[in-house]
Amino acid sequence: MNFKVALAGNPNSGKTTLFNRLTGSKQHVGNWPGVTIEKKEGSFQIEEHEITLVDLPGIYSMSVYSMEEIVARDFIMDEHPDLILNIVDGTNIERNLYLSLQLKELGIPMVIAVNMLDELKGKGITIDLKQLSALLDTPVVAISAKNGSGMAELIHELVHNTHSSVLDYDPATETILKQISVIREACQHDHVHDKFYAMKMLENDEAIVRDLRMSNAQLDELHALQKQFCDQRGQQEIDMAVADMRYSLIEAMMKQCVKKRESETSVSDRIDMIVTNKYLGIPVFFLILFLMFIVTFGPIGEGLKGWVEMLINDVLAENLLAALASMAVAPWALDLVNTVIGGVGSVLSFMPQIMLLFLFLSVLEDSGYMSRAAFLMDGMLRKIGLNGKAFIPMLMGFGCTVPAVMASRVLEHEQDRKMTILLIPFMSCGAKLPVYALFAGIFFPEHSGIAIFSMYVLGILVAVGCGFLLRHTVFKDNESTFILELPPYRIPSFQVTMIHMWQKAKGFLIKAGTIIFSMTVLLWVLTNFSFTLQQVTDPTSSILGTVGRLIAPLLIPLGFGHWQSAIALISGLIAKESVVSSMAVMYNVGNVSQLAGVLTRVFTPASAIAFMTFVLLYAPCVAAISAIHSEAGSWKYTLKSMGFQISVAYCVSFVVYHVVSLFI
Repeated sequence: MNFKVALAGNPNSGKTTLFNRLTGSKQHVGNWPGVTIEKKEGSFQIEEHEITLVDLPGIYSMSVYSMEEIVARDFIMDEHPDLILNIVDGTNIERNLYLSLQLKELGIPMVIAVNMLDELKGKGITIDLKQLSALLDTPVVAISAKNGSGMAELIHELVHNTHSSVLDYDPATETILKQISVIREACQHDHVHDKFYAMKMLENDEAIVRDLRMSNAQLDELHALQKQFCDQRGQQEIDMAVADMRYSLIEAMMKQCVKKRESETSVSDRIDMIVTNKYLGIPVFFLILFLMFIVTFGPIGEGLKGWVEMLINDVLAENLLAALASMAVAPWALDLVNTVIGGVGSVLSFMPQIMLLFLFLSVLEDSGYMSRAAFLMDGMLRKIGLNGKAFIPMLMGFGCTVPAVMASRVLEHEQDRKMTILLIPFMSCGAKLPVYALFAGIFFPEHSGIAIFSMYVLGILVAVGCGFLLRHTVFKDNESTFILELPPYRIPSFQVTMIHMWQKAKGFLIKAGTIIFSMTVLLWVLTNFSFTLQQVTDPTSSILGTVGRLIAPLLIPLGFGHWQSAIALISGLIAKESVVSSMAVMYNVGNVSQLAGVLTRVFTPASAIAFMTFVLLYAPCVAAISAIHSEAGSWKYTLKSMGFQISVAYCVSFVVYHVVSLFI
């Protein structure tokens, strides 16, 4: 027998871990039809049953406030799964059961898995599962998705104990729901999920009410029932009245089913007294970032970088070039190989520092601190018409702009998404690190960590400033709400942290082996040949030299009006790492040390900071531009965003150059 199971639950409830444990390697990943939210399906067999498990997006309710909730609700309502597997975080059971009650309203067979069994014991929480199962008239099983406890019982319930039932609320609520059902019947609507529809009509769910096409008289009757319900609950707003009713039921259940140890301040609460403090929170956040950069670009990071440079220059380059010379290869081939090693090697030498930074970010993410960072930034972002949830994709922008832009879909409103997409490129992605590390190491060797840290802070400040400007011009009246769960602090798993770090660093290596390699070869050709396809000895008469000399005058006010800088910035639109390798190619040097010697002659400390600022703020790479188009759905908006970012980069770099020149 084959049947389909929908896996539903709140974010951070362990849903993905349970999905992976049940399905193993038998998974298919794609996108939901019409949207870019990831869709995961997997299968597993038990006895004679073939079970297809569909992992729905993590949601807090069955209302349609976000794209994830739309996807989850549409699947359950339209695809009619045979069963719902609802995973509940046992350490926060009251909040999780709010979704469970809504799922019960659908009348679909359901099994509830209470997760975090291991943490429940540590917190001194005892749940009477039999009593909770009786109250909900639904099988309830305790599991630990992390270590596999309770899996056998859960699978047994999925196969053998799947009856359907609808939960009854208090008599006053049920009376009103029956009256609403009469209105629905008059609209000749189907009777599937009758309780769910009645509740949604009571909540004044816009999508449901619109689909029913009620007459004015029916709408008046519905509004009268909603007012009656609000009066019964002592509330002014219908959504608050419904929430109060559901939470009152949950509270009554918890009194019968849950026992807790005498309340004591948890470790998470004690940490939060400092890191989320009104006055200390933001300084602590920036202190953590500062320490990250001091370690990454201080003696430890620089020492590792030097070791990789020695490996590339003294071992790989010398031996390979010597071997090619002994084979009497053509001089142009030797020059090309030397250029490729210099270009790609100049980027790869920063790999240890990039991995260190990704390691720190992974630890902060896995420990639960990132949610606190979003909470802290809510106040700042609210001043520009966004909320703390927008900081999550912005924070991801420190790693890579592409997934950060895609993560903007967690925002409920289109205006929020478009504004966030416009600001994300100002966050300093990992691909820009080689540029910062190169210039900071050359011009500010004793304070390179501080110089690089200042770029990250500048990106945040520019994003906030531009957001404030946009809020009062393009995105007027763009207010939004913010609900975010602060998960308990957890010690990051060494294995998981290493996997996260490697996944992020792997993309950097792939770029070095493909895009940057290809760009280095292309740039070598374009700096050695003219438009007449004649080989040249003077790079200024080459194809790139000619193009660069046309653009360079525009950059003179910024302090770096050399054609090499202009071409390096253009190559950065392919991949930001290419800025370093491009300079190595165009200045015809074989390693970072030689490139440093050249740059000290053509840049000043002020122009170096201005160049770093321009790289920080100007348009992102083509992969990110493609992601912006995919999420915004318009090339017009995408091109406008590029123009906006380049304009901001030019203006800020101009100010930075002339202000810094006064002091340095």
